[in-house]
Amino acid sequence: MGTIITLVIIVALVLFFIGIYNKLVTLRNRFKNAFAQIDVQLNRRYDLIPNLVETAKGYMKHEKETLEAVISARNSAVSANQEAAAHPDDPDAIKHLNQAEGQLTGALGRLFALSESYPDLKANQTMEQLMEELSTTENKIAFARQAYNDAVMQYNTYREQVPNNFIANPFGFVEAELFEVEDEQVRESVKVSFD
Repeated sequence: MGTIITLVIIVALVLFFIGIYNKLVTLRNRFKNAFAQIDVQLNRRYDLIPNLVETAKGYMKHEKETLEAVISARNSAVSANQEAAAHPDDPDAIKHLNQAEGQLTGALGRLFALSESYPDLKANQTMEQLMEELSTTENKIAFARQAYNDAVMQYNTYREQVPNNFIANPFGFVEAELFEVEDEQVRESVKVSFD
């Protein structure tokens, strides 16, 4: 009788730990999927930027340094995004993407501020359309970022709770990194209006 009770307790504990492990896997997959949604929007943004710079280039001949800074920041962000997309559970990859996105947002902000000085550029229909697409994409990125951060918070909270942490740590469920803008100056969304 004592053996049966002991066996039942052992089976119950094993099932309990399997349940915790499976929940950790589910939550990790949820935040990876949420990052995939960010990846889609970031790639759309990255595709719009060269067209934006090309359109601006004809009007902003004396602003070559700013245009090159935007393209350089875009290329760094693309590279960081590829790394993060391959490993959304790697906190360092997400930190690197956070930094690259902050630099890109800052460079775009400088471009938009300078473009205000060029009335012909502001009136250009292609530029206006690109700005509208970029504005829409920025909104989608913000929404996807919020969904990702919510999924990361849920995962991190669950993995840190007792007894979950006794399973999470040995099985490699590391803390996930939030996707946030690092630089306070670029926390505000990029203004893309040509009113």
